[in-house]
Formats: sequence, C-alpha cells, structure tokens
Amino acid sequence: MRRARVYLVVFSVLVLFVEGCAVSTNPVSGRRRLYGYSWAEERRIGQEADRQIVAQYGLYDDPALAAYVDSLGQVILAHSHLRRSDTPKEFRETPFVFRVLDSPVVNAFALPGGYVYVTRGLLAHLNNEAQLAVVLGHEIGHVAARHASQRAFELQLGQVALLGGAVLGQEVLGLPGGDVLQLGGTVAQLLFLKYSRDDERESDRLGVEYAVRAGYDAAEAAAFFRSLKRLSEQSGASLPSFLSTHPDPGEREQTIRELAARWMQEVGLATRENQVVYYARIEGIVLGEDPRQGYVADGAFYHPTLRFWFPVPADFQVINQPSQVLLVEAEQQAVLVLTLASESSAAEAARAWAAQEGLTVLDRGSERVNGLPAVYVVAEGQTSEGQTVRVLRYFIEHEGRVYSLAGYTLAAQYARYRPVLLQVMRGFAPLRDPARLNVQPVVLAIRPAERTAPFRALLPALPEAFTPEAVAIMNQVELETTVQVGTLLKLPQR
Repeated sequence: MRRARVYLVVFSVLVLFVEGCAVSTNPVSGRRRLYGYSWAEERRIGQEADRQIVAQYGLYDDPALAAYVDSLGQVILAHSHLRRSDTPKEFRETPFVFRVLDSPVVNAFALPGGYVYVTRGLLAHLNNEAQLAVVLGHEIGHVAARHASQRAFELQLGQVALLGGAVLGQEVLGLPGGDVLQLGGTVAQLLFLKYSRDDERESDRLGVEYAVRAGYDAAEAAAFFRSLKRLSEQSGASLPSFLSTHPDPGEREQTIRELAARWMQEVGLATRENQVVYYARIEGIVLGEDPRQGYVADGAFYHPTLRFWFPVPADFQVINQPSQVLLVEAEQQAVLVLTLASESSAAEAARAWAAQEGLTVLDRGSERVNGLPAVYVVAEGQTSEGQTVRVLRYFIEHEGRVYSLAGYTLAAQYARYRPVLLQVMRGFAPLRDPARLNVQPVVLAIRPAERTAPFRALLPALPEAFTPEAVAIMNQVELETTVQVGTLLKLPQR
C-alpha cells in the first residue's frame, strides 16, 4: 500500500501539470520526439512531487550519510549524458537532488526533472560503493532518457479516459488518498507501467556505463541483483513490488556482468569498489522499522518520540508514516487518520475544520480525553463520486500540539463503526511507561569475522524479526558460504 500511495501522489502531480504533448530532445539519443511534457514541465513536476515524497516518507536523519549519497550521485551524474558538452544547455544546467528516505523497504526510484531517492533499507543491502554507483546511475538513466515523459505521452494517446477524477482526492473531507478507500486503484496499477521492461533495460545499460566511466567496478552490482531475487523468493512473491516492470533479477545479474565487461573494454579498467569506505558510512543505520517513530505492540500503537499511545482495534491495519498514522479496517469500509493540526488549540482547530464549505455539521462538543482537552465534531460531506461520508473527528491537545483523529466511513455504515472509532479516539493518552518510551531500534553493526567458517556459524544471537537467511541476504552470501577470517560482516544489533 505504501508503494501504491507514493505512485498515486506522484501521478496526481503529473496529471495536474500535463498541458498537452511537447516535441523535445532525448539527451541520451540526441533525437527529437514527442513527450508528455516539456523539460521545464518535468522539472516543475519533480519539484512539486519531491515535497510530497519527503512528507510521505521522511528523510533519514543522518546528515553525513545524506551528504555522502548526494556527493556520489553528483560524481555519477558528471559522467552521464546530461553533463556532456554536446548536450543542450537546459539539460546540462539542471540541478539534481539525491535523497535518503527513512524507509526499511529495499528501494530506489527517480522523479522527472532530477530527483533521485534511495532508502535506508536499500543502503543496508548494498555491499560497496560500486553497487551504489550502479543503482544511482540506473536512476539517473531514467531521468536522462525521459522515460516518465515517454510513458505519459503514450498514456495520453489511449488511456486518459481511465483516470477520471478518482485521483484528485476530497480536499474538504481530507481523505488520506483514494486508494485507502478503494478509489483510484486502476490508476495506481497503471502508474508504474510507465516504465516498460525496455526502459529498465536501457537504464541498466546507462547505470553500468556511468559507473564504469566514473571508475567503478560495475560488475559488483550483479551480486546485489542476486540478493534481490532471494528477497523476492523469501517474501513469497515473484518479484518485489518495485521490480514489477523490471527484467528478472537473474537476467539482470548476468546482463550487468556482460555490460560491465563491455564498457571496461571501451573506457578502460575500472576497479574501484570502496567497501571499507561504504561500510563506514552505513554503520549504525537503522534496520527495519524504527520504533522511536511509532510501533504496534499488544493491541496498541505507541509513539515514544511524541509520547502518546492509543488502542488499535483487532480488525484494523496500521500504516505509520511521518506525516500521518492510518488505521484501515480489514474490509476497507472505515479508516481513521491521525495527523497534527496547525492550529494552537483543539477548539480553534475544530472551528476551522467545521467551517469549511461542503461540510454539514451534525454534532459538536468538548470533553476531556484521559485528562487532555478535546473537542469533537461529527459532519457529513460528499465524495467526488457522490457518496455521503460521515466523519467523526476529535481534536486533542497534548504537550503543546493539537492532534486530529478523524474517522471516515459511509454514512450508512456509521452506526456500525462509531463504537470502534470512539474506542481509538477516547483511548488516546499520554505515554508514560519507561519501557515503551525508551525502546531502541535495531541498527547495523560492522564486525570482522573472527574465524574462517560458514556464514551461519558466525552469526550471533539475532534480534527478534531477523532470521539467519535475511542477514545472509543482506551480506550477499549463502548461509553455508565459507567466510574467511577478517571479512567484514553486516550484523543487526540492538
């Protein structure tokens, strides 16, 4: 759902900016062709969507790591088609931004106009700087070849009718994204068909070329693609979600080696791996979910940093994001959204929300929730599809912040879900339990192997939720692989 939501956000921004087709240059081929947007529009799209991506996922809080990834990205970019002397000026002068997202998902992606993202989950699964160079080169390749703009043009030719108004959201009601209430599912599915397998193969070729030109042994990336295949097999899926349009990882593993050999013959020997430097940069990175930003345990959601908790109903799934916490009912007939209000008091926040055009207020009042000042509002509004949605919304003051807990369901279903929504909202309370407040994440430790032995035999006691196979995949080895004494190992540590 997280992946679908990111693509839905990006696509919503794309739709808003499309103003017809544009004849423009492909910086990789040098040829002119029809695109969905001009290059200037692509830059605006990327800039607007970047703000939403950062709000959705949050940036990983490690300035040194962020600077390192950006610095390497700029080095690889310097060897791309976008920085060559015969490339038109508008491409050569486009600034690029490389960001590390605070997500445990193994993922990397790019937005049009020069925005490239890697997750901390991806960084933990890479074994050296050469592998990261190929990944960044691959994403730069998507931007340079203007793949998103190509797909947008093709979409405009035959699929615009599928979009309708589903992705535009319901601003008055404040619904947290159409896909949560089964709105815009077709759009979410269509969105990442925008990169075809041929696009991915081209970006693989470009990523290897750019990395080799920068002096890196791009063949190192083959081992990472082997790990991706193992990750997908471990999850029980044919491919990780972010690889749904990519060539098979096994195919890519072989292709990467061939491409690296070919480019080293043309450009010259490229041998840089920089494992020690890379490991020094990622040591201490958070692995898995960071409980300090909120976690579910024993039927409740706890947020140690903001010092609150609330009960989680048995049939609701929790989706924790930097800007909001979603509780989605199993049948997706009700959703509860926790956010921070911008107003300075619960009364002010309730008054501002209830005064919006398009809402019909049915009830309102004030009370204390576990000793905290609170104001509630019950209101109805119409979705873009003409359905009547009833909203129960509590505004609660806690430690200088105003929290909004908004429960949404169709008006006809409200009586059924009202007790469950109230259970959550009236269960919101200050968090004072030291054991819950002081919880710490699992982090990455780099340790040399103390003896020559199979990898399995070198593993210490692992934190909960970390299996030997998962740690082997993270190290790009098999459990029975013989590891030589002194070899640096990546190990989870609490």
